[in-house]
Amino acid sequence: MGHEVDWDRLRDEAIAMLDRAFAPYSDFPVGVAGLVDDGRIVSGCNVENASYGIGLCAECGMVSQLAASGGGRLVAVACVGRHGIPLMPCGRCRQLLWEHGGATCLLLTPEGVLPMSDVLPQAFGPEDLATAAEAARHEESS
Repeated sequence: MGHEVDWDRLRDEAIAMLDRAFAPYSDFPVGVAGLVDDGRIVSGCNVENASYGIGLCAECGMVSQLAASGGGRLVAVACVGRHGIPLMPCGRCRQLLWEHGGATCLLLTPEGVLPMSDVLPQAFGPEDLATAAEAARHEESS
């Protein structure tokens, strides 16, 4: 990949986001920061909602900032909870990280740094949609 990852800086950026989290219902703030392939750092925090189920995970905010600031691919991500302790993203967020970082994107987890291919094995992604569309076209023409 060619990117040197400063895990301390990513973790510090994620910790800084904890103060911006809106978590009055769970009292569980989450912060995240990601290194983009062009060297930018993007970040996010969780934003809860009174209807609980439609709250936004920190990773959602980070991916929105990634898109809004010019796109690119995530190279490395640190997600933390209170006291800066690394958190494993939920399933929906693992999918977001896969979509915007791919198999080689590195994630700081409670078990250390892991590639997304280990965090979300046998992932479903855009190439699967292309394969399914090609199969459907082939089936129609047969």
